[in-house]
Amino acid sequence: MAAELRLEVRGLVAGYGSNLVLRGVDFHVAAGEVVTLLGANGSGKSTALNTISGFVRAAAGAVLLDGTDITGLPPHQSFRRGVVQVSQRRDLFGDLSVDDNLRLGAVVRGDAESGLAQVLELFPKLAERRHQPVSTMSGGEQQMVAIGRALMSEPRILLLDEPSGGLAPALVKEIGGITARLKQAGRTMLVVEQNLRLALELCDRFIILRDGQVVEGGRASELEGSYDDIVRTIYL
Repeated sequence: MAAELRLEVRGLVAGYGSNLVLRGVDFHVAAGEVVTLLGANGSGKSTALNTISGFVRAAAGAVLLDGTDITGLPPHQSFRRGVVQVSQRRDLFGDLSVDDNLRLGAVVRGDAESGLAQVLELFPKLAERRHQPVSTMSGGEQQMVAIGRALMSEPRILLLDEPSGGLAPALVKEIGGITARLKQAGRTMLVVEQNLRLALELCDRFIILRDGQVVEGGRASELEGSYDDIVRTIYL
């Protein structure tokens, strides 16, 4: 039996004012699958995430979540339906504690305790620093808070925009381990990641965007050749 489609993107056109970035993008993410969007800077990866989650309005095309058209919904409504994005900025409340930031993610559920226990088990460092202001934490620790807060809302699909961006190599490895555990737990994820090795280790499938269009895609396990060969395949 074919896997249930969690997200479908059909002919998506979007951009900023008269500047179109996405020019008819089609792809899907099955339930429990991890798909990575690859491509050079400016290819439309982040715009795709922002359009799916409602931060950018689609000019044409459709976004379907579990078969329901959510195209054009504002971000708070997409969030309530289970589309949860962790942006590159993380968008945390620096003056609030780790605990308070995490609990904000459960507002739509009303019950934070069960989700909080699971998040703190996934992020032991956060359990040690529950009462620490987020602004005093390292970039990697803040990324953990951002992902943890997203998980508190029990997302249908988790959108991660550059989860390893700007982090030291040791923290990149740690974030990679966390996303791998989320994958093993069956989380459905759509990820934008410039660290190619991490992206290919994490995903079930990859999609390559170039100039706002899908030019190639496939399963990471089917890629052959050296790392340089793969880079040429994806970016050239």
